[in-house]
Amino acid sequence: MDHGSDCYAVTPYGRGAGSSRVRVFEWLDRVGTDFAVGSYLSLPDAAPSRLVRHPVSLARAELGLAAVARARPRRLLLHREASPLSRGWWERRLLASAEFAVYDFDDALQWDRGEGGFARRLAPKAPKARAAVRQADRVVAGNAVLADWASGLQRDVVVIPSCVAPEDYTPKTSYALHDPPRLGWIGSAHNEACLLLIAGALKEVHRRTGARLTLVGTTTPRLGELEAFVDRIAWSPDSQRGAAAGMDIGLMPLPTDAYSLGKCGYKLLQYAAAGLPAVASPLGVNAGLLSEFGMPAPRTEDEWTGAILGLMEGPAAERERIGRAARGTAARRYSYDAWLPAWRAALELGPVP
Repeated sequence: MDHGSDCYAVTPYGRGAGSSRVRVFEWLDRVGTDFAVGSYLSLPDAAPSRLVRHPVSLARAELGLAAVARARPRRLLLHREASPLSRGWWERRLLASAEFAVYDFDDALQWDRGEGGFARRLAPKAPKARAAVRQADRVVAGNAVLADWASGLQRDVVVIPSCVAPEDYTPKTSYALHDPPRLGWIGSAHNEACLLLIAGALKEVHRRTGARLTLVGTTTPRLGELEAFVDRIAWSPDSQRGAAAGMDIGLMPLPTDAYSLGKCGYKLLQYAAAGLPAVASPLGVNAGLLSEFGMPAPRTEDEWTGAILGLMEGPAAERERIGRAARGTAARRYSYDAWLPAWRAALELGPVP
């Protein structure tokens, strides 16, 4: 990190991680202000098994946070958490060190109490989120659910959704079904298990139509029986850019829990940016997006089967109408261009030049 700057952005992951890329790097690419960026170890995630393999870099990252705090920046943007080792002390110290400090979050971190293993319970995200929301001068929340919670701890809360750049996605041009049809999903290994929630529906659709499932993310098989009709593509900026246009229907199932209510609907926005018809669980932000996009919102496994088959068995012209309308809505209402003035205002960077 360049400690000569007076504007700092601190994020737990590198540009390759979806959250940091969408909520920090993509914005900084679009503003003229020179931010020094610290992304901890610049890894795609902060899994304990990954961190223990980098002890020297881990120590340097902790020292780097101390250096930012000592620099007493004029402006500081903190995304999600400062350190996977912190229980809230780094978040308080960094935000308190800045003349103007903004905390940004895009998941229901306030309900993440470290489930999933002993190492995660040592430094859960919930106390960090509470500490950061209280200490910041302003909070930027990814949706109204998160903003409502943050407003109980902080007076200055603004909502800025996770945005997409439609120009970065190859637009879908043909809506005739592939042979076999192609269902699609884009995401990280951490979230891939959501597809198991609709495993019965996917197997039934495959049985009836021969449809295959394209996964853009990890190449490691982990979906059990579904792997018989799964095709995997490693995630990269290029594969993300073009994959959705080669799918027939996008998928975004979510578990029915509090954490899902805080999701920002980014996967659904990616499908829309490419003009891809999709089916998604109507939880949190998704419910409103599905209504805006005119896309199915199934809740039960039978409804998922019916929704996918309904889109597949309908005319290509209807899939095209849905896809093109969604792409237009994404550009008007959920693009970086549409929200750039609001983001600059939230960081007090002045109007768009």
